[in-house]
Amino acid sequence: MDNWNGRSSRLLLGLLAILAATTPAAAKLDYPMRAITVIVPFAAGGPTDIVARIVTAHMAKTFRQQIMIENVVGAGGTTAASRAMRAAPDGYTLLIGHMGTHGNAVAVYPQLAYDPVKDFAPIGLVIEMPSLVLARADLPAQNLGDLARYLNNHSKLTTMAHAGIGSVSYATCTLLNSIIDAHPATKAYQGTGPALQALMAGHVDYMCDQIVSAFPRIKSGDVKALAIVSPRRSPVLPDVPTATEAGIGNFAITAWNALFAPKGTPRELIDRLNAALGRALDDPDVRKELTDLGSEVPSVEERSPAELAKRVESEVARWTPSSKPPPVGGERVAQ
Repeated sequence: MDNWNGRSSRLLLGLLAILAATTPAAAKLDYPMRAITVIVPFAAGGPTDIVARIVTAHMAKTFRQQIMIENVVGAGGTTAASRAMRAAPDGYTLLIGHMGTHGNAVAVYPQLAYDPVKDFAPIGLVIEMPSLVLARADLPAQNLGDLARYLNNHSKLTTMAHAGIGSVSYATCTLLNSIIDAHPATKAYQGTGPALQALMAGHVDYMCDQIVSAFPRIKSGDVKALAIVSPRRSPVLPDVPTATEAGIGNFAITAWNALFAPKGTPRELIDRLNAALGRALDDPDVRKELTDLGSEVPSVEERSPAELAKRVESEVARWTPSSKPPPVGGERVAQ
């Protein structure tokens, strides 16, 4: 009888262990058990896409699972952010957001489908990077002063490219236009990758883009950089002056990319994702690849979920009161 009771107890304990292993809490311990999708809110080839592919390639090695990049275009990145916001909070659909989707978009889209502060779980800051004012190679302007004069004299004949209203490229160049009182036609593309291609082909006259994707085209002479929108010059483009050096001291925007999950994603998964992101950013090869493109890798303290949450709050507050970029429909659009 005692032997039977002992066997029964062991059987019961075994069944309880099996049941525990199949509960959601235990399943989280095995995360990830399948491929992860990271939504990039622009077309392939732009700065956000480039950064996402570099960093997630290393994270995939850490997790020993595939991380797939899904480019979702439209509405300056807000279409992708809305899609990510509605995804299941299980750690398998993430978003690489930026200053546009989680800051400036609130000012230019009054009916924005999501709240950047409340509808996402911050994972960590990925990168910071300066933006550049770029011009087609044959535009008769060598600096911001030349560009201002050219735009004032040819306002109806010039076109500014951007990656959609609410994007970083849109916000940066729109701020520049307001400072120098320029009123060009504008043309939206599905990301700065296609916009940069249009600039190289001479279909548009100028644009603003982050250094990561623009750097190779500047070095090859396909486009020219008139100024860097940063407090200091970039070591990878030391001959490009800052906007302050060009005489525009109040023209300063720092672009950034960060990783987000849908609201409600368990804290344990957020911590695991943040740790994998940290390993990627601390890897010497990844850091070199990113810094060689002119971007800046954040410190350990700067890339915590809590610090990213503070950054999003400050960006929304920064753009909402001023609403410097005009709302949708408030500009002359190139046909």
